[in-house]
Amino acid sequence: MTVSLSDIDLSDITFWERPMAEREAAFALLRAQTAPVRFAEPEISFAPPGPGYYAVVRHADIVEASRNPEVFSSGRGSTSIQDLGSEFGEYFGSMINMDDPRHARLRRIVSRAFTPKMIKQFEADVQVEATRIVDDLIAGGPGCDFVTEVAAKLPLKIICDMMGIGPEHYQTVFDASNIILSGGDPEFIQDINRAAELLLGAGQRLQDLVVSLAAEGGDNLITSLTSANIDGEKLTMQELGSFFILLVVAGNETTRNAISHGLHLFSENPDQRALLLADLDGRLPGAVEEIVRLASPVAWMRRTLTRDHEMNGHLYRKGDKVLLYYWAANRDEAVFTDPYRFDIQRAEGPHVGFGGPGPHFCLGAHLARREITVMFRELFTRIPDIRSAGEPDRLRSSFINGIKHLDCDFGSVPLT
Repeated sequence: MTVSLSDIDLSDITFWERPMAEREAAFALLRAQTAPVRFAEPEISFAPPGPGYYAVVRHADIVEASRNPEVFSSGRGSTSIQDLGSEFGEYFGSMINMDDPRHARLRRIVSRAFTPKMIKQFEADVQVEATRIVDDLIAGGPGCDFVTEVAAKLPLKIICDMMGIGPEHYQTVFDASNIILSGGDPEFIQDINRAAELLLGAGQRLQDLVVSLAAEGGDNLITSLTSANIDGEKLTMQELGSFFILLVVAGNETTRNAISHGLHLFSENPDQRALLLADLDGRLPGAVEEIVRLASPVAWMRRTLTRDHEMNGHLYRKGDKVLLYYWAANRDEAVFTDPYRFDIQRAEGPHVGFGGPGPHFCLGAHLARREITVMFRELFTRIPDIRSAGEPDRLRSSFINGIKHLDCDFGSVPLT
């Protein structure tokens, strides 16, 4: 498909509503440019106009920037193009939006809470929950919204169990996650003029929840986080709250979307489904990596230059904003042969679906891989013909490559 630079505006939300082939062609054109293309920032009512940003779309550039956090800073915000006010930092100022040494301090404390015993326990819980979800799917008959009935349930249950969040709070976590990562999608933000109010309200509800859970105590990750002590340092309640929001939102939303994309990819590529079913255990690890590569649930992260720096022949200036488009890097022709093809035996890589290498590589990558693996093993062992029915209802967002709803269908006599 032929596109021109004048057709491309990554800050226009309608660009992200265009057919996938058009967006892929647009990013291929951006990768082919000798210098990165600069875009004006999208206008929002709760942030001042900004200076614009460069779109970093090549795999090699994203890897280099990720390995140089002292130059490509996260401290001024990594999940928003705009510089947001301090009130947003109260809820969303987690370590994903920090640089060293503060980032390293928090990551050390948080990592101490993720003990091998705790991880092993929840890996076992993933299998139990996946089995229950497929039991319910079979009992409900051959058709449902795969997102709400399957893909969303597993990561939501696991992350809530890790945190000691009871079933009575699941809907609160689910709804708040949808709002925080909505990108302004009208299904979740009906009145765009209330976007800031709704975002801050969702953050407040999650922070109130973690404060109440911390007071209750118990054998869970929140208790481990509140008691973790490294060299006399502990998390403050604000740090605990913002990390809790990061974990429940990222741990819920991104894995949900990877699983949803995975079913659609296997439905659109029956040869790859057949290949997987011929050796499920042997080929599933590669299939999971390929799903994450093509799905790239988090499409980009922002960095801000701390000093002048030359990369790939272009001189970036101190204060420049750049968006690291992982979604585009995972389709880079210089790294991946036939990059738009779903190939569960693909040898090239590594992809950057969990972020680039460096201190901000996804803390939950191992758990996400585990959840995706177990869910598809359970589905394809017991309902091998499950498939998506129709096109996904995609999230209207540039930040999250999300699927809101996906009808699915399967034969009437699945294996039990």
